[in-house]
Amino acid sequence: MTMRAGRLLLFLALLGLTACAGLFPPPVTTTPIPTSTLSAQTETPTILWFPPTETNTPIPTQIVIPTPEERPGLGEVLFADNFDAPELWDTAVSNAASAIVERNRLTLAISKPGIPILSLRKEPMLRDFYAEVAASLSLCRGKDQYGLLVRVQSGSDYYRYAVNCAGQARLERVRSGQPYPLQDWLPSGDAPPGAPGEVKLGVWAAGAEMRFFLNDRYQFTVRDPLFWQGMLGVFAQSAGADPLTVSFSELVVYAVSYASPTP
Repeated sequence: MTMRAGRLLLFLALLGLTACAGLFPPPVTTTPIPTSTLSAQTETPTILWFPPTETNTPIPTQIVIPTPEERPGLGEVLFADNFDAPELWDTAVSNAASAIVERNRLTLAISKPGIPILSLRKEPMLRDFYAEVAASLSLCRGKDQYGLLVRVQSGSDYYRYAVNCAGQARLERVRSGQPYPLQDWLPSGDAPPGAPGEVKLGVWAAGAEMRFFLNDRYQFTVRDPLFWQGMLGVFAQSAGADPLTVSFSELVVYAVSYASPTP
């Protein structure tokens, strides 16, 4: 082979290597991605099965204020009257009205319209006390009245706790025979709306303060400084043309030891 031919072969060989180099480009060098980045890209989101809820603001505890004692200072029984001693009460009989003690009852009966009748207990003199008495209605309607007298000074001076047969209660001061309302008529679900009916009247008195009850339920309070002590009594008064009959029984009187915070 001549030298010229050898150079030709070498040229062809180099040309082939260059062509192969074009068919198979050199490998590309890549920068490795940090493991943390891969994890962040491929991490599956966590399912929150029990998502947190908003915490409610707790409601402040309500403080329950006890009901004030309606009959404070209530003490021992001073006496109980079963109405078995007629001499302790004023009694009378006439064509218009009567007051009779019999069979453990004091019965007030009125046969003529508009006539009041009262019966006073002759002892004892009371200052601070709680008294209750049961009233039973045989004949009573509308504005007919009955009730309990307290701190009786005389037959013309006393406090009159009245209940009528329209279902109302009232307190009057009677002085020299003239009534003056200290508490006007108030409707009460404890007052019987006519006869037949029964109700227990109660009066708590300490100093100038007096509280009034029907069937052991509080009705109202009155303060009046005129009469500080006296005896007890009962009364009835008709308002219409129909007769009125009311019986009283089971009188009980308790001692009261109490100083009013608002004299």
